[in-house]
Order: sequence, then C-alpha cells, then structure tokens
Amino acid sequence: MSKPRTDTGEKNLIAKRLRLLREKHNLSQADLAGALQRAGVNVGKNVVTRIETQKRYVNDIELKALTEIFHVSYDYLIEGKEKNTP
Repeated sequence: MSKPRTDTGEKNLIAKRLRLLREKHNLSQADLAGALQRAGVNVGKNVVTRIETQKRYVNDIELKALTEIFHVSYDYLIEGKEKNTP
C-alpha cells in the first residue's frame, strides 16, 4: 500500500511553514534537530532537511513537538491558519 501524498505529490503539509519558522527564529537545521531531541523526539539534521524538502512524512509526535517549540497551533503548521483566522 502506498503512503498518501498531497494533491501536488508532497509528503507533508508543513515543509514551507517549518522552514519559515526555523529561519524566523534564527535556527539552523541542526539547531532545530537539537531542540526536537530535547523535546524527546530522536531526529537529526538530515530528518529536518528531508521534512523541509518534502522527502519525509511527519508523525504526530514530531508535529506536537514542533507546535511546542515554535508556540504555534497545529492549524498554522498544517494549513497556515492563525488561531483566529476563519
């Protein structure tokens, strides 16, 4: 069984916003991997690279950690919507 992709063939919905958030917070991919590790998610820089380049899926534990690291909602990461955006 093949894994799902977006309509445009991407493996995740957060790649662009993740990169923007990471850059906004002046974090390298290695810095973000370190923050994820401190949050209990065992990933390295290469995983961050693969997520940002649409070559890797993101699991729910990783998604939760990212919302906590960047203080954003799931809706923002997944759909780009702020909390008060309809």
